[in-house]
Amino acid sequence: MTKEPEITPVGLKRMSDGQMVDAELWDGITDKNLADWEAKWTPELLRLLEALHDKGIERALWPQSRHWDWRAKTQAIEKRLDEQCFSIVCDNLTQAMMITELTKRARLESQRNEHLVYVSFVEAAPWNRRDILGKPPDYSGCGSILIRAAIEFSKLEGFKGRIGLHSLPQSNDFYANKVGMTDLGADEDYDNLRYFEMTPEQAEEFAKEGS
Repeated sequence: MTKEPEITPVGLKRMSDGQMVDAELWDGITDKNLADWEAKWTPELLRLLEALHDKGIERALWPQSRHWDWRAKTQAIEKRLDEQCFSIVCDNLTQAMMITELTKRARLESQRNEHLVYVSFVEAAPWNRRDILGKPPDYSGCGSILIRAAIEFSKLEGFKGRIGLHSLPQSNDFYANKVGMTDLGADEDYDNLRYFEMTPEQAEEFAKEGS
């Protein structure tokens, strides 16, 4: 049984009418979140993948996170103290989840070997994925909220907002242009995914944009 999470009020934009709606940022991934993933996310993702197949979209353009097993991921880190999970809940449904860890060091020359929060996995619910929907998501803002959560976690740990992550190809533009992270290029030791880092200064700039 997972512990009760601490809850922070946040807001998401409901794209059907453009209204901001109340949501919650949880500092954990709970049994409820995993039940939503199994009962809601997985069937919807399968339906969307079938639609991509029927449209003749090549598999290279399908979401690379489609094979992720969130229950297995959370079980693998259950007793580790250097991992922290987050989730977003709105309308009593899990809208996004993230796992972070504290074991990595910065690669940017100006920050080299400094501690940072590394974002291991982050994913929005299928109905919030513009890249596979081909239309506006149900809710917008999940990615930015989770990045801000990682930044705040970094500050709490004394890392001054430094974060790092490897980006799936569909998210490169988001991290480079929306979030404003530094692109350190493809990492040949990590499936050639592009590696991004955020400095304390970039973290402050991103925080200002959301205030």
